[in-house]
Amino acid sequence: MDELIYSSATELARAIQAKEVSSVEVVTAYLERIDAVNPKLNAIVQLTAETALEQARESDTAIARGEIRGPLHGVPITIKDSLDTAGVITTGGTKGRSSYVPKQDATVVTRLRSAGAILLGKTNLPELCLSPETDNLVYGRTNNPYDLSRTPGGSSGGEAAIIAAGGSPLGIGTDSFGSIRFPCHCCGLAGIKPTSGRVPRTGDILAFSVGALDSWAQVGPLARYVEDLALTLPIIAGVDWRDPAMVPMPLGDPQTVDLKSLRCAVYTDNGLMSASSDTTNAVNAAAKALADVGASVQEDCPKGVDRTYEVFRHIMDGDGHTWTRRLLENIGTTTTEMTPGLKRFVDQAPIPTGEFTAWLEQMDMVRSDMVSSMKAYDVILCPVNPFPAQPHGKTVKTVESFRKGLSHTYAYNLAGWPGAVVRVGTTQGGVPIGVQIVARPWCEDVALAVAQHIETVFGGWQPPSL
Repeated sequence: MDELIYSSATELARAIQAKEVSSVEVVTAYLERIDAVNPKLNAIVQLTAETALEQARESDTAIARGEIRGPLHGVPITIKDSLDTAGVITTGGTKGRSSYVPKQDATVVTRLRSAGAILLGKTNLPELCLSPETDNLVYGRTNNPYDLSRTPGGSSGGEAAIIAAGGSPLGIGTDSFGSIRFPCHCCGLAGIKPTSGRVPRTGDILAFSVGALDSWAQVGPLARYVEDLALTLPIIAGVDWRDPAMVPMPLGDPQTVDLKSLRCAVYTDNGLMSASSDTTNAVNAAAKALADVGASVQEDCPKGVDRTYEVFRHIMDGDGHTWTRRLLENIGTTTTEMTPGLKRFVDQAPIPTGEFTAWLEQMDMVRSDMVSSMKAYDVILCPVNPFPAQPHGKTVKTVESFRKGLSHTYAYNLAGWPGAVVRVGTTQGGVPIGVQIVARPWCEDVALAVAQHIETVFGGWQPPSL
């Protein structure tokens, strides 16, 4: 069974289409793995086993007729519980939607189904995706498969945990502050936050509800292997005529990127928080691997990155989280039904309107400084987070300092640039360490090409002993 559950989605799709294995066999193997590991992880919160097997049988019948629906024909996937799935409960981790069943799929779900993918289930997340710890009052807490006493990250923590444990080959998460990249770092996976405007957010619980933060939010894939990110991104990208932020930009091919021609900046201290020694070593090792193939590597950090924390904090909290309260009221979650972390948000006082608009101006100035700095580089290698996966509760108890740690990721939400993650190392305690690969806007091909090289050199994802 390990051969199936630890295969890439790309390899599974090829084997199914070549009739080397049936979709039913693949789906069954993953359902058995979920049954074995999910009681320890609490990562899958809605399992669609019966429907998945039925669709697998239909996929096999179609293959027998010579029909291939798309590049993911017969391949099982999982979806973060913030994204709508028709006929399957989608809570967003909040009590007001604990029994909400969407009538329509999110755009990315529709596109994956059209490409032949089969939904195994929905994965856990923090309430409204607004915490780095995957825990909520609907489903409870998710554990890291490499150390059950630690967080798998957030907010796509359930997705990362089940993929890392071999319960799914491929999943979709969302990322407004690092919510794909941080869980991939914590769980040793590959993942990518695309450029702002690349993938539609239609059908996500936060879509079009966050006002000034709207451009920070993206949807993207998580997987054990970089090749699966490259396979999935063209499927989910592109205008859907519902998300007003989408831009019809062509998507490049990572296989055509010439690594030796790249100019790379590398840093481990963004002026807000320096990385741990393990993380610093991982970033520097990744930079050496790129230099070894002829790329130009220089220690540098984009101008403006050190101001992103203050900008983030004032814009995120500036209206006293009136935007969050409106969303909760529309959903039907009351103040007595919120997680403590979310209640702390909505109890904040707003800053004056003039001060808030001044911070919006500051955000544009920081973006300008960052993009000016990027003129000299094609790619940046830097930490995902200063530290590996932390013990449960530590990120919530140290919110202010942990926000500064997350500045390594949300700097690039603020900028709108693509950022990939791939595992490079492991702590002495066996917890994975990922490295962030940031590219220029619309250059996901560059980020993925570098991520693929780093994965090849360092081995990428490694199975947990779970």
